[in-house]
Amino acid sequence: MDLSTYLRFALALIFVLALIGALAFVAKRFGWGGAAPTRKPGSRRRLSLVESLPLDAKRRLVLLRCDDTEHLVLIGASQDVVVGNPRPASGERSAAATDTPAETPR
Repeated sequence: MDLSTYLRFALALIFVLALIGALAFVAKRFGWGGAAPTRKPGSRRRLSLVESLPLDAKRRLVLLRCDDTEHLVLIGASQDVVVGNPRPASGERSAAATDTPAETPR
């Protein structure tokens, strides 16, 4: 094969890669990817991932914060379970929790 064949191949490859990149940009710009967040610019995020702990190959504990409340969720292969009761995310304990006596060390 001669040089012109290789040059045509390289140009065709660059053209196809440019088309794929342009299509990906358009899809991301218009939200066709499905994972684009639907929030207004400048607004505060309501949902965040605080911490994640892998337990084994199929399960993981995830601490989520939603509207200043934290939820502990066990994510597994077959189902997801909310493990912990919602707590205030600010770290402040409720009045009921502060009234309980502390355990004495043994």
